[in-house]
Amino acid sequence: MKNPLKKDGLNFNRKRRKIEFSRFQRVFIFLGEMIAVVLLSYFVVISYGIRIDSLGESMEPTLQEGDVLLMDKLKYRLLSPSKNDIIAFQPSGNLNSKYSIKRVIGLPGDLIKIENGTLYVNNEAYRDVADTESIKDAGIAENEITVPSGSYFVLGDNRNNSEDSRYETIGMVRDEEIVARIWFDLTMSNFGFVN
Repeated sequence: MKNPLKKDGLNFNRKRRKIEFSRFQRVFIFLGEMIAVVLLSYFVVISYGIRIDSLGESMEPTLQEGDVLLMDKLKYRLLSPSKNDIIAFQPSGNLNSKYSIKRVIGLPGDLIKIENGTLYVNNEAYRDVADTESIKDAGIAENEITVPSGSYFVLGDNRNNSEDSRYETIGMVRDEEIVARIWFDLTMSNFGFVN
């Protein structure tokens, strides 16, 4: 007599195939590594590899017109700009304008004055890291000015051919206008770190 509880065709005593977890683990580790490499590459490119071209002569002799530069967008998310940093910013926060590139001269609270062609910061003659000439037009810095909180006084290295913080069209550069620090020049004639 047939057992009514036993179903035809099903054998519960057969051996089951073992799944090889080590193969799945290797695939998951490989995929995880690939995702990590892609994310790290994306982070590095977005933080340090955004390219910008130098426009105009305002930063000569440090940067030439047409130089291909790399921007560091990460530094100013963590720290504030320092004196002599070369920055890229969008004047008056205009997101549709081209980036302007200038050197930070005055920090918040600094006193700035240009007198007889000499730049003074906090009543001391400013020691330029770039080769600059005597300033012919002092602009608003003819009278001593104080750099407001959250703002920076910037100049082009080509002091007599630069639209910068001396003029109302640019004025003091606010924190929110600063896009990045210029850190590397890819142009063969100037290849290397920018200072």
